[in-house]
Amino acid sequence: MIERLVVAIDGPAGAGKSTISKKIANVLKLEYIDTGAMYRALTLKVLEEGIDINDVDKILDILAKTSITFNDNHIYLDGIRVDKEIRENRINLHVSDIAKIKEVRREMVKIQRKLSHVSNVIMDGRDIGTVVLPNANFKFFITASVEERANRRYKELLSKGEKNVNYEQILKEIKERDRIDSTREFAPLKKAKDAYEIDTTNMTICEVVNKIINIIEGR
Repeated sequence: MIERLVVAIDGPAGAGKSTISKKIANVLKLEYIDTGAMYRALTLKVLEEGIDINDVDKILDILAKTSITFNDNHIYLDGIRVDKEIRENRINLHVSDIAKIKEVRREMVKIQRKLSHVSNVIMDGRDIGTVVLPNANFKFFITASVEERANRRYKELLSKGEKNVNYEQILKEIKERDRIDSTREFAPLKKAKDAYEIDTTNMTICEVVNKIINIIEGR
């Protein structure tokens, strides 16, 4: 018997990590922590404050004065719910630049580990199984073809009323995010050696969720 269930979900942009993790959290009654949303929230504040995304000192200063919390699967930036704002395309364009700063990642890891100290948790991101929660009970690497991931992001943005977006541009942006995430100096995106890899290109959300739950429950 596992006294405390800790599940780590990693993968590239647009692979469906957040949607899948939320559904698993609901089924297995886990606390869900979206670490990607944390970097998005910080990116939102940096952009709102007009700070240069290359000014590491100012970004770290802002982070030290910033509160990022979760409640009922919603994220709050300094006490204000920002679920919608952090999914805007302007955040997509800059979040990897913020997330690649090693000093930012070190501070975020500290926050994420504190947030994980609940009875049972599922956490998703890009370095959860390798850096944040290396001793997780279960680790999964969720991926899909870059074309499929771009198509999902394109449809998501259209459904949210974003204007001036097109598939080819989003495909280019995701390829660039993949490059930044996988080549950054500190905690790059990569599959943990003991992680289950699941390619979701030709799978529905329900199929992926069921597969992961079956693995966790030992079916």
